[in-house]
Amino acid sequence: MADAKVIPFDDDRSRGGAQRPARRRPGGQRGAAAPDASPAPVSALPGRQAVSQGPQGGQDAREAAEAAAPRPDGEEVRERPGAQWDRRIAGGLAFLRRRITGEYDVDEFGYDEELTDQVLMSLLRPFYEKYFRVEVKGVENIPAEGGALVVANHSGTLPLDGLMMQVAVHDHHPAGRHLRLLAADLVFMLPVVNELARKAGHTLACAEDAQALLERGEVVGVMPEGFKGIGKPFSERYKLQRFGRGGFVSTALRTGTPIVPCSIVGAEEIYPMIGNAKTLARLLGFPYFPITPTFPWLGPAGLVPLPTKWTIQFGEPIPTDGYPPEAAEDPMLMFNLTDQVREQIQHTLYKLLVQRRSVFF
Repeated sequence: MADAKVIPFDDDRSRGGAQRPARRRPGGQRGAAAPDASPAPVSALPGRQAVSQGPQGGQDAREAAEAAAPRPDGEEVRERPGAQWDRRIAGGLAFLRRRITGEYDVDEFGYDEELTDQVLMSLLRPFYEKYFRVEVKGVENIPAEGGALVVANHSGTLPLDGLMMQVAVHDHHPAGRHLRLLAADLVFMLPVVNELARKAGHTLACAEDAQALLERGEVVGVMPEGFKGIGKPFSERYKLQRFGRGGFVSTALRTGTPIVPCSIVGAEEIYPMIGNAKTLARLLGFPYFPITPTFPWLGPAGLVPLPTKWTIQFGEPIPTDGYPPEAAEDPMLMFNLTDQVREQIQHTLYKLLVQRRSVFF
């Protein structure tokens, strides 16, 4: 809902200083408490205010006063036990309320930034940090502001490399930028996957959508190898396939945005593709049907990827703002720039492979 209003996530209310209402006398009039209702206030400690000694109000007021009191240098202010969990629960309830009432924003492509930050990235982060143990290099090469086109190699039988690249930019870029991936038509034809992809900021891999995002100053990710890269056999791992017709270069030239090459090592080995059931793939409408050492022999268990060690390196950006507007129609220039990007990614892949100690460590 484009005109919806987003409520701040941390919607906590302070509990400190809460006072109980004065007791009513038998006659119904509100007056002072009975002599034995509660002890009189005690004198304040040095540098602290006097606090009430009521059963609950006194405790909360005392916590608030101690938190506000000056601390000696070097002394840490200790948080009340359970306060962090209270904030998480309150934040989670506020998040659910906004989802139910529709008080959140999505853009014209269906991107839901709040859902991506709070839910989708949290689901992907354990795979990124613990399972694949991704190491990121050169993420600062992505500009801190304005549009940029990240061009990466594609591999792994299933497109997990794009998701891990998205987490790398989201969690490690100094300016906290978001990566908007261009995805193939098949992604938006699958139930559930279609909706999640759009919520995560993915959009159709076409020149019009890419140009619109770049003109808005977004960081856009593209993997020009497409299905040729992700579905290539294991024997051709880390050998880049053809980068299409150079459409991504034309889009970068039209918008004057830099091209950032990206090399991903580790994704090739998560599903070693040793065969392709082409007949079954045609029947199902898939570009390929992979056969790996574990799939389809182990059934659903064969879909578990191998826990390889990943490295994602973002290279030096290639500027395009120095070319005239008509340069986007020059086929020779597009071919040269496409070849330059491809060679830079391939060279970095070889360098990372030489530096790698093991597939898994």
